Amino acid sequence: MSNEQILLPMLGMMVLTAVVWFVLYARRIPAMRRAGKPTQAYTTPDKAATFLPEEVSYPANNFRNLFELPVLFYALCLYLYVTAMAGTADVIAAWLFLVFRTVHSAIHCTVNIVILRFAAYSAAALTLWFMLGRAVWGVL
Repeated sequence: MSNEQILLPMLGMMVLTAVVWFVLYARRIPAMRRAGKPTQAYTTPDKAATFLPEEVSYPANNFRNLFELPVLFYALCLYLYVTAMAGTADVIAAWLFLVFRTVHSAIHCTVNIVILRFAAYSAAALTLWFMLGRAVWGVL
């Protein structure tokens, strides 16, 4: 497996982030229009929550979440690529991370069942910690 293949799941995470961004605005803008409040009424997420149904905020919450653990994922993938340490196990783990985060986002943006969302989040996190452990072990 070539070292460059670690970049593909990274690109996939970027696509997932873009999809969630589009879903966020596809839900939020119509809901804001239906609420009939002036745009300036939505200056903070807390203020928006008083005017919009809770489910309208699910994609926005997920979008923010995509800038937490995935940031470490991006950095780790780049590290593995630059150091040419991305092995088969790392590439498989990176794809698994993307799959688990996609499932997490799908749950978070739709039904938002917390225990299912947590299971997907935990699986992604454990996959990421596995990748990080391999990277650290590789330099010891």
